[in-house]
Amino acid sequence: MLLKAIKEMYNLSIIFTWFLMSSNFRHIIRVAGTDLDGYKKLGVGLIKIKGVGLNLAKAMIQATGLDPNIRIGFLNDNQIRIIRDAVENMEDQMVPNWMLNRQKDVETGRDLHKIGPDLILTVKNDIDSMKKMKSWKGTRHSLGLKVRGQRTKTTGRTGRSVGVRRKRVLERMERNP
Repeated sequence: MLLKAIKEMYNLSIIFTWFLMSSNFRHIIRVAGTDLDGYKKLGVGLIKIKGVGLNLAKAMIQATGLDPNIRIGFLNDNQIRIIRDAVENMEDQMVPNWMLNRQKDVETGRDLHKIGPDLILTVKNDIDSMKKMKSWKGTRHSLGLKVRGQRTKTTGRTGRSVGVRRKRVLERMERNP
């Protein structure tokens, strides 16, 4: 068992040394304002981009025709450009509309996919507009309460904890039998 673990560690160290020695390996690649780790495989590495999950990454890789098992650091400039175009123009790819995070956008009426800081800003603007129109969700957001219908009787409490102090209860019972 120990011998097998040592052998696996040795193989991993050889692989990582090979990464470091390779001249065409890039340790960090910047895509959509996010630094991607060159050691990770393509599908897992794309998850680091805000707005891209595992299923969307797999669908995007399949639509672009790239190898999902290749390490990000070994991608050439052409493949990196293909990934950048795919991430930035997700709605133009062969990705189904239900995978996009901004279906029937309020401003444009189109199916869009926001990533990175654009996604954060869009969500913030949506919450602010709900607050402004005083919808139920906007009111809950402004009060700092749960928005999606969760129970609030016992969970989501902030501030002082509510509980029973055993000593006090016992003292009261002894005083008032």
